[in-house]
Amino acid sequence: MTTTARATVQHEDERIRVTRWDFEPQESTGRHVHEYDYLVVPVTDGHTDVITPDGTVTTAQLRAGESYTRPAGGEHEVVNAGTAALAFVEIELKRPAPEAGE
Repeated sequence: MTTTARATVQHEDERIRVTRWDFEPQESTGRHVHEYDYLVVPVTDGHTDVITPDGTVTTAQLRAGESYTRPAGGEHEVVNAGTAALAFVEIELKRPAPEAGE
């Protein structure tokens, strides 16, 4: 499936990329691979179906403000499986912060 959800990059620098994703029901991120570790902060409550390349579907319940993290390397597609609009903010950690004194 192609990307039908709306991705808005809110900030990007050499260390971090912050993207807000907005989905209507059944809209999708499209299939993608995460290059970086990332944190997701749901803006709204909702349900997603996460579909892996082998077709496995995992349903998740998102709660506004209840964050979760995932490591780099995951390949999947995220679909709004609910009946209402869904939004979350994805924060990708492109590289670690410098150590003190660097």
